[in-house]
Amino acid sequence: MPNLMRIAAGAALAAAVTLGCTAHADQTTDKLKSTLQARLPEIQIKSISKAPIAGLYEVNLGNQMIYSDAGGDYVIAGELVDTKTRSNLSEARLSELNKIDFASLPLDRAVKVVKGNGSRRMAVFSDPNCPYCKQLETTLKSIDNVTVYTFLYPVLSPDSVTKSKAIWCSGDRAKAWEAWMINRQAPASAASNCDTSVLDKNLALGQGLNVTGTPTIILSDGRRLPGAVSASELSDALTSAH
Repeated sequence: MPNLMRIAAGAALAAAVTLGCTAHADQTTDKLKSTLQARLPEIQIKSISKAPIAGLYEVNLGNQMIYSDAGGDYVIAGELVDTKTRSNLSEARLSELNKIDFASLPLDRAVKVVKGNGSRRMAVFSDPNCPYCKQLETTLKSIDNVTVYTFLYPVLSPDSVTKSKAIWCSGDRAKAWEAWMINRQAPASAASNCDTSVLDKNLALGQGLNVTGTPTIILSDGRRLPGAVSASELSDALTSAH
């Protein structure tokens, strides 16, 4: 029994130390967030946590990672790179923090294109007038066995809204989307009675997910990719996420 008591006491002490450390970390990051937000009101801070370097804190801005000392007196705007592995730690950390629950995406509001057996899945937020989005569609021509869910995300111009409405109201959305993006065949004008409220919902969805540029690719495991990736990079990412 004494041994059990000592074990229980030891466990309680360890838990207390852990809670104390967590509370201290929370107080430090909370104070740092308040300081930075007051001094840099133009930025929106999503979260703050300790960086891999002692005394440095990573400040997550959603689409960018910056770094600060504990007091918020100095900020470093740049990427943190591990020289041993040559890996971009800032990019990897942002990818982890910005992961999305793929199952929660309202896929019924996306244009669905199935290639091959469609076993691999990805979602993408695209603007019909975005040149990089058109480049992505060309890249996708060489990739097989994938289902692509494209959320029409018209953010570039009023014409983007017009074309998105026309594509969404087409009898075959997938065909209309690819005809425009790959062959530059403009879709027929949307009928006046066609419900295009899905576009407003997609814009709200993208803003909520911090989609700040097009195309934004979301893999089935929740990771994001920039749109300007090669066919081999995209194919490898789709396979690793599958």
